[in-house]
Formats: sequence, C-alpha cells, structure tokens
Amino acid sequence: MGRLIYLMNVSLDGFVETPEHSLDWTIVDDELHSWFNDRERETEVDLYGRRLWEVMTAYWPTGETNPASTEPMREFARIWNATQKVVFSTELESVGHGARLARGDVGEELAKLREEFSGDMEVGGPTLAAQFIERGLVDVYRLVVHPVILGAGTPFFPPLASPISLRHTESRTFASGVMYLGYKAVR
Repeated sequence: MGRLIYLMNVSLDGFVETPEHSLDWTIVDDELHSWFNDRERETEVDLYGRRLWEVMTAYWPTGETNPASTEPMREFARIWNATQKVVFSTELESVGHGARLARGDVGEELAKLREEFSGDMEVGGPTLAAQFIERGLVDVYRLVVHPVILGAGTPFFPPLASPISLRHTESRTFASGVMYLGYKAVR
C-alpha cells in the first residue's frame, strides 16, 4: 500500500500562504523545481482541496507551452498532467484536466483510493491535509521551508488534540537557502 504524503512550501514560522492567500514569498528556482519534479514523478495520485486545485489548474495544464516557463517548469507540467488527480470538494460541480471529484468522508475516500492505487498519494492544500492529519492518516510529512517569516497566514499544521510522533528521515539545503525536511509518522 502506498503512503499518504503531505508536501508543501512553508515559511519558517509555519505558514503555507499569507493572510491574502499569496505565495509570492516562495523561492522556487530551477534547482528546487527539479526537486519538486522528482517528487511528482514518484507520486501515483495527487489529492487536492478546492483552493489548491484552482491554483494548480490556473497554470499547469498549459505550463508546457507557456513561453514564461523554464525547462524544469515545462517538465513539471508534463509530469503533473500525466498524474492521476482527485479533488476533494463539496463546492465544485465538476473538475477537468484528468481529475475526478471526491465528495465523501476523507477517511472513507482514502480507503477507497488505497484499494484502487498501490503507489504513493500526495495531499496538497492545508485544509484538506488537516482532515487527514487530525485522523492520523498522513504517513510522511515533507516540509519545504523557505527563509522568510510571514507572521500570519494559513498554517501548515492544524491545531491538534494530541501530539503526533515523527521520525526524521531526510533533509536537504538548496542553494537559495530553502531547506527540505522529511519526517515519517511513528505509529
């Protein structure tokens, strides 16, 4: 059975976006983008909440042909477009771009997906991830920590009733000062 992985960019003080939902503080250069490409290549299914889905579909379906895209961005677009995608939303009526819609309980939906897919699933979007985290369903946490303090915004982690024990599995520092930290849930 594949792992459920939560991977997102995060500020040093633990936020994934500003209060205005801006991501302009992230440093995603070619080196980091190539690293993201490798992670996406390892993923069988991407799981998105509505808001992150809308961010992703605003660029990546045509990212390969966008003249502003760098080569790592074009490569990511090719990989992303070929990856299975499931969007969890009660607001959207339909989704395109090779995705399907999930409306049920996240635990029940994850159980169905684990029966259908044997590879890793990556959850994107802090609101959706929070539902998996609160139920103890996330197997791997991947934090891409940017050297910035936002002071406020959407937190990477939700408030928890009890601690989640983790084991450090890997880390990497990029030339930009961004640091990757990987952790496995200890159960």
